[in-house]
Amino acid sequence: MRHLPFVLSPLMLAALPAIAQDRDNTRYVGDQGSHWTFEAGAGTDNRSKGTSKSGNAPYVFAEAQWNAANGFYADIEFETIDSSGSNVETEAEAGWQFSGGGFDFDVSTSHKWRVEADPGQDAAAWEFQADVMRDFGALDTRLRVEHSPDGLGSTEAWTWVEGRLRWPVAERITAGVTLGRREQDRAPDYTGWNAGLTWEVREGVDADLRWHDTDAHQEGETYEGALVAALTLTF
Repeated sequence: MRHLPFVLSPLMLAALPAIAQDRDNTRYVGDQGSHWTFEAGAGTDNRSKGTSKSGNAPYVFAEAQWNAANGFYADIEFETIDSSGSNVETEAEAGWQFSGGGFDFDVSTSHKWRVEADPGQDAAAWEFQADVMRDFGALDTRLRVEHSPDGLGSTEAWTWVEGRLRWPVAERITAGVTLGRREQDRAPDYTGWNAGLTWEVREGVDADLRWHDTDAHQEGETYEGALVAALTLTF
């Protein structure tokens, strides 16, 4: 993980003085009336940390989440992929959101597994994630750190650190840019980024158009840049 300190420092500066597509899980709001939220959607490519999980092909996903008023949540999710012989990746997650010192925090643990992966493939993994968030006027900032001690497929331990900025550009339209660094054992180290626009078509319906890319095009087509369109429904 030799380069992470150099990446972490500028990202912390972006997120501090006070953090699949880059979709945030829905969270409980006191007056929403139900502890359950649901998301479903589709996109032209399943991008995660700059790279394609679906072989640059379209994908769909769905998630059901239970949210407690004290900030705890748990969810289950599936998304279509094309990796290690598997076409479906599932996830179970539990976490806690809280605030303090002018910041919002979100920490979670998840277990992922790939359905019907090729024999001999490591089809299951634990992942840990921590977000630190703060708004500066209309500017929404986030610092995210993710780690797995033993990743999916041939990848062993890996760490991802990213910073994100979002801001409104018009009524119901938000611009955003994300920059991150992934360092991993038995897999390429690379920098990934995305930039694009999200349009709130109506309450609970978001359309996203975003360019994803990495600095590791030599590693193959899934590391090359792509313009990705996605639609997410929340209810």
